[in-house]
Amino acid sequence: MKFHATPLADLTVIETMPVADERGQFSRVFCAAEFAALRPALQWAQINVSRTHHKGSVRGMHFQYPPAAEAKLIRCLRGRVFDVAVDLRADSPTFLRWHGIELDGDGTTQFFIPEGFAHGFQALTDDAQLLYMHSVAWNREKEGGLRHDDPALAIDWPLPVARVSAKDRDLPLVKESRFAGIKP
Repeated sequence: MKFHATPLADLTVIETMPVADERGQFSRVFCAAEFAALRPALQWAQINVSRTHHKGSVRGMHFQYPPAAEAKLIRCLRGRVFDVAVDLRADSPTFLRWHGIELDGDGTTQFFIPEGFAHGFQALTDDAQLLYMHSVAWNREKEGGLRHDDPALAIDWPLPVARVSAKDRDLPLVKESRFAGIKP
């Protein structure tokens, strides 16, 4: 695995190194020994798969408040998505800045999103599927989110937004939220 820094501290793009032959290919999603340089003793508490049926749909921007703040490792299994993380760490020089990358089911790229970031994505194809690995299990009482179309975030989604869940549509704007910056 190769780890690549992004403009937002601790947010990392991970390039897996597949082994291929006439049968297909094999690649690691996670190896504790290799991740130790990035995050010693990282453990995963929950692994989820999401499936988004329609191109242009947006999910997010989701996070959990401390003490349930979570790191995530995201990998696309099918289709293509534009995956976005927003720095919510109040003491960060990149507070409220976002970074996005394209992930696809045929690719070798993963996105490591540390605690203190909101996460969301837009499906760039119909039937997009993502694998999420979470360092902390989901906690309804600690879940938070911000609107995908918040002018304070100014996320540049690559496609017109076609669908958003009612729950995500009703998330607060930064200026209206109880969000005051996360300190993991």
